[in-house]
Amino acid sequence: MDDQNKNLILATALSFLVILVWFILFPPPEQQPVPESTIATQEVDTDFANIPEAADAPINPDTVVQSSTENSLERTPRLSINTPRLTGSISLLGGRIDDLSLKDYRTDLAPDAPIVRVLRPIDSRSTDGAYYALYGWAQGKGLSTEQVPGPNAMWTAGGATELTPSTPVRLTWKNDIGLVFTREITIDQDYMFQITQTVENNGTSPVSLAPYGIIARHGLPNDLRNFFILHEGGVARADGELLETDYDDFDTANNREWLKVVQNGWTGFTDHFWMTALIPQPNTAFEFRNFYDARRDIYQTTTRLPTLTVATSQSASVTTQLFAGAKEWEAIRTYQSEGIEGFIDSIDWGWFFFLTKPIFWLLHELNLIIGNMGWAIIALTLIIKAVLFPLAFKSYVSMAKMKELQPKMEELKERAGNDRKKLQQGMMELYKKEKVNPAAGCLPILLQIPIFFSLYKVIFVTIELRHAPWFGPFQDLSAPDPTSILNIFGLLGNNAPESGSIMALVFIGILPILLGVSMWLQQKLNPAPTDPTQKMVFAWLPWIFMFMLGSFASGLIIYWIANNTITFFQQYTIMRSQGYKPDVFGNIIEGFKQQNEPNTKSHAKTKDKKDNKRSKEAKGK
Repeated sequence: MDDQNKNLILATALSFLVILVWFILFPPPEQQPVPESTIATQEVDTDFANIPEAADAPINPDTVVQSSTENSLERTPRLSINTPRLTGSISLLGGRIDDLSLKDYRTDLAPDAPIVRVLRPIDSRSTDGAYYALYGWAQGKGLSTEQVPGPNAMWTAGGATELTPSTPVRLTWKNDIGLVFTREITIDQDYMFQITQTVENNGTSPVSLAPYGIIARHGLPNDLRNFFILHEGGVARADGELLETDYDDFDTANNREWLKVVQNGWTGFTDHFWMTALIPQPNTAFEFRNFYDARRDIYQTTTRLPTLTVATSQSASVTTQLFAGAKEWEAIRTYQSEGIEGFIDSIDWGWFFFLTKPIFWLLHELNLIIGNMGWAIIALTLIIKAVLFPLAFKSYVSMAKMKELQPKMEELKERAGNDRKKLQQGMMELYKKEKVNPAAGCLPILLQIPIFFSLYKVIFVTIELRHAPWFGPFQDLSAPDPTSILNIFGLLGNNAPESGSIMALVFIGILPILLGVSMWLQQKLNPAPTDPTQKMVFAWLPWIFMFMLGSFASGLIIYWIANNTITFFQQYTIMRSQGYKPDVFGNIIEGFKQQNEPNTKSHAKTKDKKDNKRSKEAKGK
């Protein structure tokens, strides 16, 4: 068997072994509870059990929609939100931030497709899909539920009626014992709200209250992917620990445990490309909890800040932040640099984060320079191949030397006969004498595996690849190849078969075909193995991969095609420089000839059998 083919088989086997060992030795980190710590709170008797959970908030039929979400926006008193990147509104009912859409993102590639909606208000007839943030105060001892603004309190707007980066909005609510509650909301140019809650005590005695924030999600998101490579659900940061909770793993409503954060943290929900997060001020102690109310089908995360005591004729304020928008690298990284610890980890980088993060950073920077993500992927491939070139050079030099040793190895096989031990000893002595490492050819292939997985993760999870165009029909590099023989590879206007269908598996696009051809040409740098079984396996391998990877993201296929092409020219040039001249065209012609040999031999054997049978019949007569 040809040693290059041996190396490839060995590399494939080792690849699966490496992956298996990695999963065994480095399983996904279990979610560890944040260690208990003492939060600097005033010693007061605050009834935290009365924090109004979204699951327990009744709906007032006189003030909330009677038919649909659209009517809810019209009939509920609201303040509009209008920024360069966001549009929506804030409900005066509960002061909820419950209507938010992203101006820069559409649901699909159609020019008239709806823009992506992140938050959605409650509908009185059906709460399915409702998703919102609300804030308030938990009453301390001596205060009743009616004396603090709850989820259905009707706030009064003062000043501006539209929230913009330059105009904050202000909400006010008063009770009957002299407490005045105000809420000022500001927003930046991207996706960060700032909420300042103030309570002013004009009464006759001190009061104790604890500020809280809630994000509630009614039911599972409609675009839930449920794909093992992507985390969707609860995400939190607690003093350096990243905590991820799948929707299936949310605690039930009767098992609501508070986790304590000493200094820095945040909690929220993450989708494929979008996220909401409650963010207390840095260096602030707080508690948070997640739970699922099965009866009402509500997922909820809640933050609770330390209790405040407000004396008569005094006031107290608490400022927190709310992120609601797209998980963009630049925006998330900027917020982290401004003090939100570990915010960049809200993007699911995966187990190979030590590769995924730098690969995406480099791809992002290349895209900024080139202005096209498809060409940036090709440039990234060139850089990766350049970094790995010293190792590849040694590998291909070793392959060339192995080719030179082929005649001597054939002599060893003839002398050893069926004695495998003697053959192996002779080959090891030959390798040692000629200073050849037969396993050197495996290393570049093994190194490509984690790089390939990391790039796959990058292309799948980062929003920068969503709807990223290349040229012609390739307008979304995070989606499979949109071309097919059914639309003459993009020349016709009709769409390719739906991804995941049998038709899409059979009628693949031009990129998977180019992938198969590039793998096939790479094989032809070496003669086909002499073993019939190996020869058949290697002959089918490129075309099997062609169909297997046909449903992968276009950006990943572009990377693989570029990688195969560069590898072909690298290997060809290096092997020629070492005195071995790969006969690519000869190997291609030989491959076509060998395909007809089995039929010829079979025909000859059949003919011989017939001749022998006739001869025996003649002798018998």
